[in-house]
Formats: sequence, structure tokens, C-alpha cells
Amino acid sequence: MTTTTAPVTAAAGPAAAGRVHRTVHTTDVDAPAGAVYGLIADATGWPLFFGPNVHVERLASDGTDEHLAMWATAGGRVSHWTSHRRLDAAARRVAFRQEVPAPPLAAMSGAWVVEPRGAERARLTLLHDFSVPGDRAEDVAWVERATDTNSRAELANIARLGERWARLDELVLSFEDSVHVAAPAEPVYGFLQRVADWQRLLPHVSRLEVDEDGPVQVMTMDTLTADGASHTTESVRVCLPESGRIVYKQTRTPALMEAHTGCWTVTGDAHGTTVTSRHSVILREENITAVLGEEATLSSARTYVREALGRNSTATLNHAKRYAQSLTH
Repeated sequence: MTTTTAPVTAAAGPAAAGRVHRTVHTTDVDAPAGAVYGLIADATGWPLFFGPNVHVERLASDGTDEHLAMWATAGGRVSHWTSHRRLDAAARRVAFRQEVPAPPLAAMSGAWVVEPRGAERARLTLLHDFSVPGDRAEDVAWVERATDTNSRAELANIARLGERWARLDELVLSFEDSVHVAAPAEPVYGFLQRVADWQRLLPHVSRLEVDEDGPVQVMTMDTLTADGASHTTESVRVCLPESGRIVYKQTRTPALMEAHTGCWTVTGDAHGTTVTSRHSVILREENITAVLGEEATLSSARTYVREALGRNSTATLNHAKRYAQSLTH
């Protein structure tokens, strides 16, 4: 894989917008151009496949134009913005423009461009044009660093996925568990949202630290597995109470998982509440035998991860159930 960066400064349009700065990142991917374009086009899948992305919410789409709400880590903090994207499958190009840019940006736009390099290889280029209020040098430098870091991470992830493209379905694992609660949705959601209480309430959580900023929670947690092993994970959670969801992305995963995203969903009706925990994982195949023993296979690793994650999340669901029902019975 080759990745290059070419910062360019160009004259801006309206004077109030300041100068427009451009970055260009390029990598070669060992996968068909159509497959690479498919990864770029499906933005809701980015949190699992792209390291910096925490959550992507599709607000509207007509198949060509779409509006997205996006959360991602950038420059050591979690940023949130909304974007408009235009998808051109024939040209394998996705243009984007941030509608409500995250500070310190005044404007951000760009494009993903996929070019075939034979039947099983493609070149992917990521373009960014941005400006900051007053063209302040320190803000320009911060955006350039954050853009460069995230772009390199995203392109590197795509290149790694390309190397394993034919086997990606075997490495990705998605599943969910649900519990019915004879109580309203509000206390169930409240239990899941108040993550700072989990160390006291959940036996499988031995340590938890959380930093909250509005709907965003950044947490470090030690959890125990059935065999007594302890795993340290770091996660970013986004609480979306209007839809009864809490979405999260693990930014530090156990050895068997290259990536892990999830969602808690709380849905109330006339009969009570259904609360669901959904997980999506990319397995880290090279660590399987080191963690599970020389006889372990990809199939046994899938079973192990499914049982370990499902056991802990179901335990959390059942504690939420008991808590909510204790308030109403």
C-alpha cells in the first residue's frame, strides 16, 4: 500500500470564507473497484470498518443524494457534524460537503474517487477542501493534522480489508440478544445510559471510568469473562434518547477483535418494553491461536466471541430488567 499526502492552498471564493486548503490522500487496494466503491457508498457501515468513525446516522436518502449525521474521533476529541453526499456509482465517485461543520472548521468538502487498476485492484483517492474562520494558522494546522491522521487510518483500513476481501464475510460477525421487560421504557433506557453506575451494579464490570460531554460518553472498562480473564476496553458511546438507542464504538478492543461496534435499543409498547443489544465484530484472525490455543479455528473463535459478548450484554439486559421492574412492582 502507498499513501501520499499533498497539501495545497488555493484561493477561496467568497472573501469571508478565507483561504481554501486542500489535502489529497491516495492508496492502492487489492480488491475490485466495485467492491471498494461499495464500502465507500455504505456510510452506515463505516464505524465497523473505519477506525475514526464512531457512528453514522442516515437522515435522508433518495439513492443519489443523502444527508448524514456523523460522529468521529479527530485530534483527540469526538467531533459531530452533518454532511450531504452525492453518490455516482457509474463514475465510482462520492462527493461530500459538511453542512454543519465541526469547529474549528468554517467549511469542509471533498470526494472519494475509485479508479480500477485491473480486475482485482483499484486506486482510491480521498480529497478534502477546507477553510477556517480568519484562516488562523493554528486552526489550519489542527485541521490538517486531524484530516491527515483520519484519512491515513481510513485508507489503511480499506487496504487491509481489500487484502482479505474474499474472506470478509467469515471475519465479520453480527448478532443480537433481546429481553422483554414488564415495565415502561424510560427506566430501562436510564439504566443503560447511566454507565457510571455499572461498576457498582454489574458483577462482570470490575472497573469503569467515564467522561461525559452532552450525549457523548468516553469510557474505559475492565470486564471479566466466564474463565476469569479480564479485558480492558475503551469505547465512545452516543446516547440518542429520542430513538431509544445508545450506539457505541470500541476504540480499544480485546485481542480477538479488530473492531467492535454495538447498539442498545429500547422499544416500549402496550405490553411493556423490549430491550436489545446488537454487536458487530471484525475478528483478528492472526491472534486466534495465541488467545484460544493451537487447535482453535476461525469457527471456534466466532463461537467464543459470540458467547462472551452475548453473555455479558445479556447480563446487563437482565440487570436493567430487574431494576426497571423493581420500580413498578
